[in-house]
Amino acid sequence: MRIEKISTKKVSESVTEQIEHMIEAGTFLPGEKLPSVRELCELFGVGRSAVRDAITTLKGRGAVTVKQGEGTYICKFDSGKIFQRHLLLPNPKDISQLFQVRKLLEPGIVGIVAETRTKDDLEQLEKLISRSAENSWEADYNFHLAIAGAAGNEILVQLLDFISVSMKKTMIGFHHFIEKDQKVFEQIHSQHEQIFQMILQSKPVPAKERMQEHLDFVEDLLKTSSMLRI
Repeated sequence: MRIEKISTKKVSESVTEQIEHMIEAGTFLPGEKLPSVRELCELFGVGRSAVRDAITTLKGRGAVTVKQGEGTYICKFDSGKIFQRHLLLPNPKDISQLFQVRKLLEPGIVGIVAETRTKDDLEQLEKLISRSAENSWEADYNFHLAIAGAAGNEILVQLLDFISVSMKKTMIGFHHFIEKDQKVFEQIHSQHEQIFQMILQSKPVPAKERMQEHLDFVEDLLKTSSMLRI
C-alpha cells in the first residue's frame, strides 16, 4: 500500500486517518499489533507526539487497545459496542449479521407504523419517497429511519440508526454499484413506493411482506456485488 507523507497541518488527525484507512484496507488486521511508535514515525514522516496523539484518538474510538509493556493492538469488531458512534468498521461477516438484524427488525417496525401512522408521518414519508429517487445512501437511510421514527419507539430508532451507521461504507458502495444498472435502481425505488402504499392504506401484513421482500432483494444484490462475501 502506498504511504503518503503527512503534512504539518493537523498532523495527528492525518496520522489517525491514515491508520484508519490501513485498517479498512486490511493492511492492519484485527488482533494484530501495530508497528512501534518509532516505526510509525518513520512510516509517516512525523514526530512521536503526533503518533502518540493518533493512538490515543484511535483508542478512544475503540479501534485499538494499548497493552502496557507490549504495544498497541487492532481491536476486533464488537457487537456489544454497537451503540457507540465510533464503532470499528465491521468485516463482511459482521455486515451480514447486522443485515440479519435489520431483517428481523424492520418488517415488524413497518407493521406497527401501518397501524399507528399519523398524517404527519405520511407527509414525511411521502417527501422522502420522492427524494429516494436520488439513488443516494442518505436518501435510502432517511427513508428507513423515518419509518422507524413513525413507530414512536426511540429504542428502535436508535438501534436501527446505529446499525445503519455501522453499515454506512458498505451501503455507499452498494449505491455506487447499482448506479450502473438503472433497472435495479428503479426496482428498489418501486419497492420503497410499495412499502409506503401499504403504510398509507393501513395494511400491516402486506407492509411487513413488502419490507421483507425489499430487504431480501437488497441482501441478494450485496452478495452479488461481493460486498457480503465471507
